[in-house]
Amino acid sequence: MAQDIQALRVEAKKARVIPVMVLDDLSVARPLAQALVEGGLNVLEVTLRTPNALKIMAEMANVKGAIVGSGTVRNFEHMQQSVDAGCQFMVSPGASITLLESAQDVAIPLLPGVASPSEAMTAAEMGYSFLKFFPAEAMGGADVLKSFASPFPDLAFCPTGGISPENAATYLGLSNVVCVGGSWVVPADLIEQKDFAAIEQLARQATLLGR
Repeated sequence: MAQDIQALRVEAKKARVIPVMVLDDLSVARPLAQALVEGGLNVLEVTLRTPNALKIMAEMANVKGAIVGSGTVRNFEHMQQSVDAGCQFMVSPGASITLLESAQDVAIPLLPGVASPSEAMTAAEMGYSFLKFFPAEAMGGADVLKSFASPFPDLAFCPTGGISPENAATYLGLSNVVCVGGSWVVPADLIEQKDFAAIEQLARQATLLGR
């Protein structure tokens, strides 16, 4: 499991941005994933917030080069469903002890969400060193993560929540930030219009942030 999360961390660091998607239209799954991968964003998060989310994950998992993860994972059932859908990682909005313990019995790694020093310490004590900082902007943003660097030199973060092209570079400039998660690269209007060329261009632009 540790090896799997390190592999995910390496891939996430290369991409720099993880698209976070709330999707229910199965027909857009493959072309959307292909556009993002072609644009340089191959680590994809699909949230478990819609009836067709698991089917969409399964479709995207078949796209060459795509590393698909499930988001909004809150319990062991979600974890089992994620594995069955072909996901390669999971992301949770929080980090309850029950959730962290359950994830240790699952074949794919968990990126647990934390919002405070105490939550980060709890996750670290259970062996997690790559964490989601959520909701990033609402919890104090880049200044908070910067203050985490000294007391938690062994922890790395993926801030999500309120990340945009305007502030992403600030986060990515921090020593303890591996990548950011954001939905701006997958805007609902472009998905509805099935303008995958425009989404690919947004992905290409995102890969340049913070470089």
